[in-house]
Parts: sequence; structure tokens; C-alpha cells
Amino acid sequence: MKPLKQRITDYWTQRADAFFDLRLRELSDPKRERWLAEFRRFIPGETRELRVLDLGTGTGYFALLFASEGHEAVGIDLTESMIEKAKETAALLGLDAAFYVMDAEEPDFEDESFDVLVTRNLTWTLPHLESAYHEWYHLLKPGGVLINFDADYANHIDTMAEDRLPENHAHKLVPKSLSEENEAITVEVAAYQQARPQWDVQLLLQAGFSDIRIDTGVWKRVYQEIDEFYNPTPIFTIAAYKT
Repeated sequence: MKPLKQRITDYWTQRADAFFDLRLRELSDPKRERWLAEFRRFIPGETRELRVLDLGTGTGYFALLFASEGHEAVGIDLTESMIEKAKETAALLGLDAAFYVMDAEEPDFEDESFDVLVTRNLTWTLPHLESAYHEWYHLLKPGGVLINFDADYANHIDTMAEDRLPENHAHKLVPKSLSEENEAITVEVAAYQQARPQWDVQLLLQAGFSDIRIDTGVWKRVYQEIDEFYNPTPIFTIAAYKT
């Protein structure tokens, strides 16, 4: 069997085209403003220009949100086809953001390079989350913040059956073979992780972060409609500051 990271990369390579279309539509959806509102809860002095790194950027959604607000945005992802789509999206929208193929567990940037680190639905897939948090701590400037949107996917049973999701929902459009591979990956990931976000708090403190905030209300604020973008698993926010 292939190593876990290779399986995850292969999976998302096959999802890149569909995610490109989905995220492009989401950039013009009301959720765009809802995500920005969530970031404003945790970013001090947002009126100044920030240097932002989107970890596991996929097709560039968060990086492009920040670029559209006048910030210097960088996105990295392990999947080359996702980075290609992120660059394509930036060109279509006329936005200036830099995108690189890079392992989020071992980002290749100088220490204290960023004011803000953001990520969505990434950390649950990382087999070395403890070391990733250490790496990310060093990437932040003093006073910087990591904002992580994720869920306990590996240990969570969806609260909504798939047959109740709309026909155009991303879950329903995934071929059976890919769905089965995603389930197998999720089972394997579960062996690496403990209950979240409690486990994350432990790891973040060990990495050096101090002020750590958990928000479990983000799911209901962002996903107000059951539409093609809806996430049936309740996500949480972890904001961790470097003093």
C-alpha cells in the first residue's frame, strides 16, 4: 500500500477539477463574507497589510480571500494539480497571490515570515500534527496568529445522512471508488490522532503558542444553508497566538 501522504495526494489530484469549479463559485457566494467575518474575530489590526500563508490551500480559496482584501497572500499545497488550479483561479479573478507545491508539515520559509497562518480541513489529515504545529509556530512573527478551521473527521459520524444533501453537493458527486478511498484514508488517519480539538490545545501549548481560543459556533454561522457548499460535519475554529 502507498504511504498515507501519497494516497491523500492521489485522491486530491482526482478531485482538483471539481474543487476548482466549487471554490470558484464559493468565492462569489455569501459564504465569502462569512469567512472574512470569521477571520476578523481573531486578527488584530487587520486594517494594515498582512502577510498571510494558507496551508493546504487547495485551489486557493483562503489565500485569494486575503488577496482580495489587499493582503500579501501565499498558498501551499502538496497536490500539484491543486496549485495549478489555484494559479488559474487567481488569473481569472485578477488577484495577486503566490502559490507553491509544498508539504504543509515541512514548509520551506524563513522563520517569522508571516503575520497570519490560515488553514481549512487540513490538520485532520496530517500524520505528524505535533511537528507541524512546531513548524508553524516558527513561521509566525511575534504577535501573529494561526487560524485553523477543522473538524474531528476521523472520529465523527456525520449528523446528516448523504441522502438528505442536495443533488449537486460535493459528497454526492464523488465517484464510488474515490468515496471508498476517502473512507479508507479517514480510518488510517484515526490511528494518528486523539479527540479534537482538545488534543490540538495540548499540541499547540507544547509548540509554544500561548493564547489559544476554541470556537465551536463557526459551523452554524458559515453553513447557514444546506447547499452545494454545506459541510455536514460540525467544524470548529482554533486560534493560537504567538506572543
